[in-house]
Amino acid sequence: MVREEAAQDDREPAPVLTGVRDARVVALVEGVSDQVAVERLALRRGRDLAGEGVLVLPMGGATNVGHHLRALGRWGVPASGLLDIGEERFVRRGLASAGLGVPVTRSDLARAGFFFCVADLEDELIRALGAAATEEVLAANGDLALFRRFQRQPAQRVRPVVNQLHRFLGTTTGQGPVCRAARRAPGPQPRARPARRPAPPRDRVGREGCAARSLLSGGGPRRRPPRCGRGAGRWGSR
Repeated sequence: MVREEAAQDDREPAPVLTGVRDARVVALVEGVSDQVAVERLALRRGRDLAGEGVLVLPMGGATNVGHHLRALGRWGVPASGLLDIGEERFVRRGLASAGLGVPVTRSDLARAGFFFCVADLEDELIRALGAAATEEVLAANGDLALFRRFQRQPAQRVRPVVNQLHRFLGTTTGQGPVCRAARRAPGPQPRARPARRPAPPRDRVGREGCAARSLLSGGGPRRRPPRCGRGAGRWGSR
């Protein structure tokens, strides 16, 4: 997360941006688990983010996106991002507050370099793998016994297994099952034709089955969008 030091005048505090001065683009994510997942997916796809000048930066929550965009803008560092679909409003407000225009449609947001998980990172994983394969991931990472105990909780017994998995995977930010699985995932793998295609995503932005793949497939502006007055200007919708 971007830290700030005391201001020298009445303007907004000057940012202390650790590790971003040499970045070509900063990919903003909500938390540490998102950072780990994106970095591990990049490794599996043969991407060298550091070599490409891409820094994945957890913001400590979606409400901080405007603060980060303004701080990065003062350093002239372009920003991209991956967040949950429910946080879209914060991205729109953040882009406007940073003087980067007011996106009208989700396509506008994608052109600005911002992509969204539907409904979140855990949901993307479960939809892509299916419930049975997701339980295999838990078993491989030593979390299946804990999940079985979780299923026996009174509040969980009547819920579908997909809902149970979603709730379980979202526990303990930064140290939860998704984060542990991503950290333990193997490195680059040879491409192979899948035996079964995953279920299609519910949102076109995540057309490859995971919004993180959209981010890594060229997401992020090659240059900063043209600036406009605060709260003024719109990208044309398509």
